[in-house]
Amino acid sequence: MTGARSFQTLPGMDEEDDFKPGDPIVEIGKEDLDPLSVHELDKRIALLKAEIIRTEAHKAGKSSHLSVADALFKKS
Repeated sequence: MTGARSFQTLPGMDEEDDFKPGDPIVEIGKEDLDPLSVHELDKRIALLKAEIIRTEAHKAGKSSHLSVADALFKKS
């Protein structure tokens, strides 16, 4: 694939899940990967995977807080 491609909606994402122009995820999706070496691509993948792990951990924490709040305020 040559040239930069535009950010595409990923499988499982709805139209309303689209990110706004200027959001970092949009900018990452627009970057041209062609000039990067295999080593640079490996480094990029490692950084993105680390960010995914950090994001999933943050999501799990939020889900846990929501579960506690739901249980606390659940009507019997």
